Amino acid sequence: MFNEEILMKKIFLLTALLCSAVAQAATTLESVQQRGVLNCGASAGLPGFSQADNNGAWSGIDVDLCRGIAAAIFNDASKVKFFPLNAKTRFSALQSSEIDLLSRNTTWTVGRDSALNLDFGGVTYYDGQGFIVRKKSKVTSAKKLAGAAICTETGTTTEQNLADYFRANQLKYKVVTFDKNDEALAAYEAGRCDSYTTDRSGLAGLRTKLKNPDDHIVLPEVISKEPLAAAVRHGDNQWGDIVRWTLWTMLTAEELGLNAANIDAAKSSTNPEVRRFVGAEGELGKGLGLPADFAVRIIKAVGNYGEFYERNLGEKTPLKLARGLNNLWNKGGLQYAPPMR
Repeated sequence: MFNEEILMKKIFLLTALLCSAVAQAATTLESVQQRGVLNCGASAGLPGFSQADNNGAWSGIDVDLCRGIAAAIFNDASKVKFFPLNAKTRFSALQSSEIDLLSRNTTWTVGRDSALNLDFGGVTYYDGQGFIVRKKSKVTSAKKLAGAAICTETGTTTEQNLADYFRANQLKYKVVTFDKNDEALAAYEAGRCDSYTTDRSGLAGLRTKLKNPDDHIVLPEVISKEPLAAAVRHGDNQWGDIVRWTLWTMLTAEELGLNAANIDAAKSSTNPEVRRFVGAEGELGKGLGLPADFAVRIIKAVGNYGEFYERNLGEKTPLKLARGLNNLWNKGGLQYAPPMR
């Protein structure tokens, strides 16, 4: 429940204080370099974001962000170990240093940013919470879910958003919670709930797992803001910068028209902005503790943000999610990278 998350804040804060009291021999970057692999916390299975197939191959935008970071550090995007985590265990895994970063459809909130002692690495996906229902229910609006039983995953912002929405609209409902989204979805499909709620991108992905996806619709209401971002432990500014600038490198590449296919040719460009980007001029990588060509490594490994998005979430995938708010700022969206200079 949301209250459980509040109660856990003291535990997380105590863990952080204990960790800070112990002198660490290495920064996160140094630890990753010495280990030779990046430990990345991911979802236990959310199509388009992070999931492993039957052969153990991982895919999704959260997965590709980790691969981009590994490419920047090692020049090898495969040097990542993924840890599948549910909503309850994700923060403790990060605070205990079991993982180096959490890249798992996690909403950036003031409580998590402050009380949980986390830092967030830029918004990878702008989202909002919604509801899925069976077409045969004839429900066309969330405001017609009065008295409904609604399934969701525990330990998330989803529960509070759900409570806030129904309270604001003076509607009664029954919440049925589960530790994993797959469990919640299965309960919904089995008829234990009238609706299932999570981020709308998650609904698009999880809908593909239903036996008959076309028998279900996502209602039009968006009841919250859900800026999804990777999280790191507070206090290691260099590591936070590396995570942020990996994302912003992909966004900048799309703005500049650079992609996985033409990034090598860009090394001979006469455009000063492009030359700084590829490391031919300046020292952009130095302050990050990365080589001069870190941006080239990232784009060769995972592409620019547009490639990253379309490969995992776009119109040619089962999710068929339009860019919308996740388009570049100069194309009507919210995605905006600070200048690389």
